[in-house]
Parts: sequence; structure tokens; C-alpha cells
Amino acid sequence: MYGWIWRRLPGGTALRVAQALLLVVLVSALLLFVVFPYLEPRLPANPLTGPVTVDE
Repeated sequence: MYGWIWRRLPGGTALRVAQALLLVVLVSALLLFVVFPYLEPRLPANPLTGPVTVDE
């Protein structure tokens, strides 16, 4: 899969590295700010710790 992405990125090696890093950052941000917050309330509570709240 990574080879497939690498072969389709345009430009030389330096540009491909920059584009690959940008892809990693964008996918990470999408997961962190969109996907995980959407899924978090739909996941079951951790049975080992139970419901945990932070009071500060």
C-alpha cells in the first residue's frame, strides 16, 4: 500500500518525502479531531476502570 502511494506522488524524492509527511499529518489530524471524537461516546466504558471523571 505504501509503495502504491509512493509511486503515485509526483516530483522527485525530496518532494515525495514532503508530500508523504503532509499526508501523515493530515490523516493524523483527521483522526484526532474528527473520527476519534465522533467514536468516543459510542464506545463502551472500560470495564477495568469504570466511569472516570476528572475534578479540577
